[in-house]
Amino acid sequence: MESKNSTRVRGPLALGALSLRFLLVSGTAGLLLAGMAMPYVGGVGLAAKSAADGFENLPDDFKAPPLSQASAIYDAAGNLIATAYARDRTVVPADQISPLVRKALVAVEDNRFYQHGAIDPKGIARALGNNAGGGGTQGASTLTQQYVKNVFVDEAGDDQAKVQAAQRQTVGRKLQEMRYAIEVEKTLTKDQILTNYLNITFFGEQAYGIEAASERYFSVHASQLDLPQAALLAGIEQSPTSYDPILHKAAAKERRDTVLNKMAQYGSISRADADAAIKTDVQLNVSRPQQGCITAGNGEGFFCDYVKKLVLSQPVFGATAADRQTLWNRGGLQIRTTLDPKAQTALNKALTTKAKPTDKPVAVMSMVQPGTGKILAMGQSRPYGLDANSQTTLNLNVGKAMGGGEGFPTGSTFKAIVAAAALESGLGPDTTYNTPYSIKWPAMTDCQGRRNASKDQVHNDAQSEAGNFAMPGALAASINTYFATLEGEVGLCDTSRMANKLGITQQAGGKPLDVVPAMVLGVNSLTPLGMAAAYAAFASHGTYCAPTAITSVTGPDGKNLAVPPSSCSTVMSPTTADTITAMLKGVVQDGGTALGIGLDDRDNAGKTGTTNEGRQVWFVGYTPDLVGATVVSDMGTQEALQGQRLGGSRITQAFGAQVAGPFWRAAMSGALDDVPATSFPHISLPAAPQQNPSASPSPDPNTSGSPATPATPAAAGPTGGGPGH
Repeated sequence: MESKNSTRVRGPLALGALSLRFLLVSGTAGLLLAGMAMPYVGGVGLAAKSAADGFENLPDDFKAPPLSQASAIYDAAGNLIATAYARDRTVVPADQISPLVRKALVAVEDNRFYQHGAIDPKGIARALGNNAGGGGTQGASTLTQQYVKNVFVDEAGDDQAKVQAAQRQTVGRKLQEMRYAIEVEKTLTKDQILTNYLNITFFGEQAYGIEAASERYFSVHASQLDLPQAALLAGIEQSPTSYDPILHKAAAKERRDTVLNKMAQYGSISRADADAAIKTDVQLNVSRPQQGCITAGNGEGFFCDYVKKLVLSQPVFGATAADRQTLWNRGGLQIRTTLDPKAQTALNKALTTKAKPTDKPVAVMSMVQPGTGKILAMGQSRPYGLDANSQTTLNLNVGKAMGGGEGFPTGSTFKAIVAAAALESGLGPDTTYNTPYSIKWPAMTDCQGRRNASKDQVHNDAQSEAGNFAMPGALAASINTYFATLEGEVGLCDTSRMANKLGITQQAGGKPLDVVPAMVLGVNSLTPLGMAAAYAAFASHGTYCAPTAITSVTGPDGKNLAVPPSSCSTVMSPTTADTITAMLKGVVQDGGTALGIGLDDRDNAGKTGTTNEGRQVWFVGYTPDLVGATVVSDMGTQEALQGQRLGGSRITQAFGAQVAGPFWRAAMSGALDDVPATSFPHISLPAAPQQNPSASPSPDPNTSGSPATPATPAAAGPTGGGPGH
C-alpha cells in the first residue's frame, strides 16, 4: 500500500513541460557535475540543444535486472549447508526494513523526494547556483536517479571498466540517468523506488543492500534497526570507504550525526530524539562475512563445491558457460540436495578422528544410495579450506572436471567388475582355474580388434596363494592370477563395456580408459564417488544410477528451475548382481581379505584394493541400503603409505582392509545406526574346489593378525602384477 506522501508519475513527461529554463539549467548542471567549467552565457544554448537531442534519442525501455543476492544450499533435511554469493545481498520487502532507515536516507540524500518527480528542477537550480558562485561542487541527482545509476553499477558486476563507466559523471551519463529515472517513476511508486534503492546500494564491508549491512555491522535484521543504527547506515551509503565505522569510527560518527541533524531539520524525528542519539557512541556488533563452501561446518565443503560445479557445468542450468555463471552470480537460489545429515556426520567423524588434517596421507570417502544414485555423504580427512598445511579445496572424491584431481588407481576393487562381465558373458561362479603363484599374462583382444600379448608375468601377493580356485574363493582372497585368467577368457572388450555400463567411461583426469590386461588389477585412476556408484549397481540388483546431488532449485522469484534428471538403467541381470554380492560377502568373512572390517549387525559385502608399492589402499563396501567407497592415499607425491603416520600411528603394512577399512566401518556403522537391517537375496554359491594342501592360499597376513611380512609388489604399469589385497 502506498503512503499518502507517495507520488506516481502517470503518462509521459515531455521535455517541453520542463521549459527552456530547465534545459538550460540541466545542461549546465550536467557539465558542472562532471567537474567541467562552462561559460554560463553563450555556449550554454548549444550545449542545452545538444543535450536535449541526446535525451530524446535515448531508449525508454529501462528494465532493472534481478539483483544479485545470496544462494542457499540445504541438505536433505532442510538444514543450511552453506550460503554462496558473488555479492552478499538478501533482498527484503518494505515491511522488513525499519521506517527509521527510510526516513534517514531521504533526509540526508533527497529531502524533497516525495514532493518532486523523477528530476528535481529546484535541486538542479540550487546546485547550479552554488557551484557557479564558487560554493564547491554540489550534486543534484534525485534518489530515483541514484537508483538508476546503482542498477547500472550492479549490472556491471565485477567488470571494473563497466563499473567506472556507470559511475562516470558526464553529460551523456547524467541525461541517461534522468531519462531512465522518468521511466522508473512511471511504473513504481516512491515507496517502491526507495525499497529498491535500499536493496541495491553498497554499504561497504562486502555488504550489498540494507539487510546484509544490518547484519554485517550490528548483527540484526534491517527491520530491527534503531535510530542511531539507521542513521549510521544511511550516512555510510554516500562513501562506504570513507565512512566505514569499523575502520574510521570517528568519521562514521560525524557522518551519522549529520544524518540525525538532517532528520530533525526536516521533521522526520524530534530534536530531542536527535540530540539523544547524537550523545551515543557508535556501537557495533560486527558479523564478518561468512560465505561459500568454506563455512560448511560438518565436512560438507567438498559436497558443497560439487553442487556449485554442477550448477556451472550442467546445460539444464544454462545453455552456455556464461549463462550458468550469470545464474550463479545473480544467486537468490534455494538449492535442495541429497546430502543426508546423519550419514554426513558419521562419515566426517570417522575421517577426522582416525586421521589428522596434517597427515600426509588423506582419507577420502563417498556414500551413495543404491537404486537412486543419491549422494548421501562426501568428505575427506583434510578439511575443505585454504590453509595449505592442513586444508585443501581439491575434491578428491570426484574427477578433474568437477573440481577434483586425477583420481587413484583402484587396485583389486576392479576385480568385481571383471567378475560381473564374466557372469554376464555366460561363465558361472563355479568357473575354476588352477592358478599358480605366477603366470604369463593371457593374450587379449580389445573392442578395436587390437591383440594384447605380453611376455610379462602376473603374480599373487604370496607364494602360498596358489591352487584350484572358483570365482567366490578367488574374489574373497583376491587372487591375481585367477582374475588375469578370467579376464583373458572374458576379453577386454566385454570387460571395458561392463565398466562403461557402470559409469566408468574415462579416467578421473579425463584420459581414456586404459583397456589393457592389467585393468583387472585397477591400473585406471578413478574416484571414490565413481566406485561407490558402480558398486551400487550390485546392491540394487543390476540397476546403475548416475550420482545425483540436487533434488530441486528455486529461483529468487519463487519459481522452480529445472534440475539434472536422475538417470538409472539396468546394466546387468539381477542374478548377476546378486551373485556378485554373495561372493563379495565372502570378502568380509572368514578367509576373505577384509575379515573383521565388515558390519556385525546386518548383511554387508565389499572388496579391498591395494595398488603397486602400497601407494593407495581402498575398501568399497555396501549393505542393501548404503554404499561407501573409501581410499587412502598420500596427498602429495603419492608415495608408498607404509611407514607414514596416519591418525597418530605409523602404517606398518599398507593393505586396503587394514588402512581404508576402519574408516569405512566407522562411517557406515554411524550412518546406519538405528536403521532397520535388511538382507541381500540368498544366492547359493558353489562349494570351494579341492585345494592342493601344499599350495593352499594363506589368509592375508594383515587380516589374520599374524606378523607375516607381505610380499614385495611387482613394478607398476599395465603389464605388472601388483598387490591384490
